[in-house]
Amino acid sequence: MKKNMTSLALAAALVAGVALPVQSASAAAGDWIVRGGVTWVVPDESSDKLVVGGTTTVDTRVSIDNDIKPSFTITYMLTDAIGIELLGALPFKHDVDGKGGPFGGVHLAEAKHLPPTLSLQYHFNQFGAIKPYVGAGINYTVFFDEKATGNLKSAGFTKVSLKESFGYALQVGMDYDLGNNWLVNADVRYIDIETEARLSGPGGAKAKIDNIEIDPFVFTLAVGKRF
Repeated sequence: MKKNMTSLALAAALVAGVALPVQSASAAAGDWIVRGGVTWVVPDESSDKLVVGGTTTVDTRVSIDNDIKPSFTITYMLTDAIGIELLGALPFKHDVDGKGGPFGGVHLAEAKHLPPTLSLQYHFNQFGAIKPYVGAGINYTVFFDEKATGNLKSAGFTKVSLKESFGYALQVGMDYDLGNNWLVNADVRYIDIETEARLSGPGGAKAKIDNIEIDPFVFTLAVGKRF
């Protein structure tokens, strides 16, 4: 967590450091800001050990790969400086691989997820065309199309279930005003996502991985318009 907070602080410093005084229109209470772009999810994962048939494997945990998908945000300005934003995207797909022990490097499972995130933001309007903001909110992540792969699938574990997740989200970003209410946007979030995996095999055999902390950094580049 300390590493994550440090990364967010550095991102905030970079946003503030490039802020130069430029004359530009700012959002006002009642405005809507709609953005579309791409979002890159980079998990900073950890987990308990893989348990197969009641036996804990030797130091096998999981790693989760990155994914990038089209995304959108919708922001409503409650005041000139305070907004509420919803982040949405097409489903992200992740491969789950073993890390360490006998399953190290083995492709274990794959799943898709949707991570809608609602954030309350504070927008800094004193820097002209460059408009930094910070935000905090809640995330709900639902997993679907889960399936076992690799050695687990070969052993007959075909049914996989990943538990949904509720967690907090922190955010720092920046809009650059292009004029005529158009803007470009860069944004980074840290999202608290924690789940657990349950796998079912032949004859009632079970496998599980508890406390999978995905905790991704989520990077977005977008183009938007203020209405």
